[in-house]
Amino acid sequence: MIPRPKPERFRLRRTMIFMSAQKPGLIKDAYIYGVDSIMLDLEDAVAENQKDAARFSLYHALKTIDYGDTEVIVRINGLDTPHWQEDIRVCVAGGADGIRIAKCESAQDVHTVEEHVLAAEREFGVEEGRTLLMAALESPKGILNAYEICAASDRMFGVAISGGDYRKCMQTKPTPDGIDMVVGRGMMLIAARAAGVQCFDTVFTNLNDEEGYRAEVLQNKAMGFDGKSLINPKQIRLVHEIFAPTEKEIVYAEKIVRAYREQSAAGVGVFTVDGKMIDIAFIPGAERTLKLARACGLYEGDLV
Repeated sequence: MIPRPKPERFRLRRTMIFMSAQKPGLIKDAYIYGVDSIMLDLEDAVAENQKDAARFSLYHALKTIDYGDTEVIVRINGLDTPHWQEDIRVCVAGGADGIRIAKCESAQDVHTVEEHVLAAEREFGVEEGRTLLMAALESPKGILNAYEICAASDRMFGVAISGGDYRKCMQTKPTPDGIDMVVGRGMMLIAARAAGVQCFDTVFTNLNDEEGYRAEVLQNKAMGFDGKSLINPKQIRLVHEIFAPTEKEIVYAEKIVRAYREQSAAGVGVFTVDGKMIDIAFIPGAERTLKLARACGLYEGDLV
């Protein structure tokens, strides 16, 4: 059996790739692509009459495959199905790093899953609190309740919007500029930031539309997402490139943090860096840039 380290609630999650838990040949080597998180799927990717087989495959994958530093999350079936309770037991028994709650619409949904996760941890002798949670917001109700969902549990590390179901509910179709989902994305982002959890965008399903994919990832970065859900390994590299801080951004952030520490020690609250006025409001952003750069292997300094 392969022991897994305790999951980190806040870590680098630029990319989260979906893999059907039913296909051992697909999930056994998923870590080699360099993705930050693997999403082993027990929900939409598994036929109704194959749920038991998928859980069997999932459990043995979690117990026997060394995923190294790659995070392993499991998307369980919705709470309106007969499958989710057994899904949770298998996830916890196998040692999954976290669980994605499908079609989450309220804080009560999170509480319900958390109660069963805790019961499973006790049943299988897993450290209480080890299994993290995230929620998929797939409906207008889920978006409207985003803050209470994000703040519902200390296990929560993030939320993600699911484009397919959300667009269906909103009676829209994908548009090149993303206007069809900009309100939902924005509301979810605001809620996630207010609650202090991470936020992830939906998948881009047209693998042949490279220009459209690039535009959407650039928009995700500009809006403030932490990462993106993916369906194919060839989508990973672009997200990592776009979400990584540039050398110019890293150097500037380092200047800001260094100057702030020097000036604040001297009792100065407002100062300039490269001709621009800087005060304390700039510091958290600069420090985030350096932390992200370090996580991406681009910064080895001592300021964070």
